[in-house]
Amino acid sequence: MSEPLRVAQIMGKMNRGGVEAVVMNYYRAMDKTKVQFDFFVDSDSEFPQKEELEQAGAGIFMLPPYSRMWAWQKQLTKQLRQGRYAIVHAHINTMNVFSMFCAWRAGVPVRICHNHSTAHRGEGKKTILKYLLRPFNKLFATHWFACGKKAAEWMYGHRAVEQKKVIVLPNAIDTARFAFDEGQRNRLREQLQIEQDTLVLGHVGRFCYQKNHRFLVEIFAELRKMTKAKLLMIGEGELTQQIQDLVREKGLEKDVVFLGGKQNTAPYYDAMDAFCLPSFYEGLPVVAIEAQCSGLPCLLSDQVTEEAILTNRAERFSLENTACQWAHWIVENARIPDQRQEKAALIAQKGFDGAQQARDLQEYYRRLAGKGEER
Repeated sequence: MSEPLRVAQIMGKMNRGGVEAVVMNYYRAMDKTKVQFDFFVDSDSEFPQKEELEQAGAGIFMLPPYSRMWAWQKQLTKQLRQGRYAIVHAHINTMNVFSMFCAWRAGVPVRICHNHSTAHRGEGKKTILKYLLRPFNKLFATHWFACGKKAAEWMYGHRAVEQKKVIVLPNAIDTARFAFDEGQRNRLREQLQIEQDTLVLGHVGRFCYQKNHRFLVEIFAELRKMTKAKLLMIGEGELTQQIQDLVREKGLEKDVVFLGGKQNTAPYYDAMDAFCLPSFYEGLPVVAIEAQCSGLPCLLSDQVTEEAILTNRAERFSLENTACQWAHWIVENARIPDQRQEKAALIAQKGFDGAQQARDLQEYYRRLAGKGEER
């Protein structure tokens, strides 16, 4: 039996973020006798996926952190040259320019730049850096990928998208795993001591500027005035303490649950009655797809691409609307009875099932490497 095609996946940090979830979804569904991944990961990562990857036969190469960019590039170039890779696939958005340059120097013939995000002016120096790096990402890449049309246009330009120079690979999920499970819902709500008549609002995301947690807390404060409610927040990050302090200042600590990072978020969607994502910017957020797969009414900011609206239970809302208006939508829509179990099939039909996406990506890799099979 011939050896599988090994594809270098440049991940940057591997924590519990959306990009990591997407790549792991692809990896789990790959036929590893045909395509195997080697993961290049920054050494300052939490890396909760490491044991699973090792058991599945993936290669793991640790790189210096970004703060040591010269050492990072030197080590990556060396490893890519030694590995004699046919394909490098980078997932670190505008920072892809550095991995594409390293892959070019190492003689890798196929260099895929994959953008998963956009930008927002509120991040100051970080935003400036993104805009400075953005045009250079096309220089050393041979193929341009994005998670959706909005992310594609932001990184590569409208003309490139119109000319079909960009491959849009939607952020796919394991639809079976995120399908609504009422038994799981009841067990987790009992474990969390949440009464059945309590409206549970949920959010999954890193505690950082992008996710706009402050406004989420404002929305929940208004929601509490309207009905008996709890807020579940899953995630970790540099702003966790600030948001915890804000919750205490508002006297909400008994009704806001900080759950930390979770490797398996599916049961928590089951326990929720509504999902809220008031982000300042996004690419195509995986958590919005997961929440809709679980059949939740989802209220997303208007900075989230329209491509994320997959069911009749999801809507985009302006960040200029008041917290009270957001809360009112949540209360009204959480009360509407619905068959949550039916949504997973709908998400799969719309092309967001990870197994099918993985098969398509697998054959695309093989064609690029000259190993494609006749159809």
